[in-house]
Amino acid sequence: MRVYPVLLLALLGIAYLLGGFSDRPNAILSKSVTYTFLTILLGVAPIGFMAGFMIIGRASDKKYLSTLSGQESFSYESAFDLPAEEMHGYKIARIRGQIPTLTGITGDPYGSEASAVCEVNLEHVPPVKDCQCGFHAFKDFKEAKFELTLHKATFLLDVDLYGLGFVYTRGFRAETQVVNKVALPARCMNCKIFPVKRFTSKYLLGNDYLGWWQWEARCVICSSVVASKNRMETRAMEQALKVPITFAIK
Repeated sequence: MRVYPVLLLALLGIAYLLGGFSDRPNAILSKSVTYTFLTILLGVAPIGFMAGFMIIGRASDKKYLSTLSGQESFSYESAFDLPAEEMHGYKIARIRGQIPTLTGITGDPYGSEASAVCEVNLEHVPPVKDCQCGFHAFKDFKEAKFELTLHKATFLLDVDLYGLGFVYTRGFRAETQVVNKVALPARCMNCKIFPVKRFTSKYLLGNDYLGWWQWEARCVICSSVVASKNRMETRAMEQALKVPITFAIK
């Protein structure tokens, strides 16, 4: 989609040079051929793009709903008959705040090592079966990687969960969490073209006009237009989060 307007302008320029818009009898490209291609490029192609996006979006929604339904199904009957299973998994998070802090999709911040707190019922000691409190993680790396496509400016985490935990079909929910690694995306979160070089932050407004600083991983070009006070090198981000940062998680 980013290349399409440039390609269209280039084709129009070539058609003009070949005489596609003139009435000359010796023109290399006739008007009828030019107008046919314009009809395809301006009418048929955009409709094809929209249809493709709708198909991909519907497939993504179906996959997401399937993931949620799997998370709701316990793989055992009694909460007191917990399996002895190492709870190592993957999840996604944002990095927010002027002092960078890992933040869940729901907006709850947490450190590299943290115990869960229920925001709905303070009497809960997470995790509680009939509540969503506690730290969540997927068992399968691919499940967490798919979540990256659904949430903008998020990072993939490698985590270990400890304490009381519930085991679901596709993941875990537990009372404590340790973040082992934070993975950078392969490409800049802004241009989606060049490799990531450093972190940058920008101020965003959310619900009820509450604002926060959100950090993104950007390339050299996209980060160069951001004020130096809002840039941070990878090593400095590691120290702020107290978590190693890597380019890949296996």
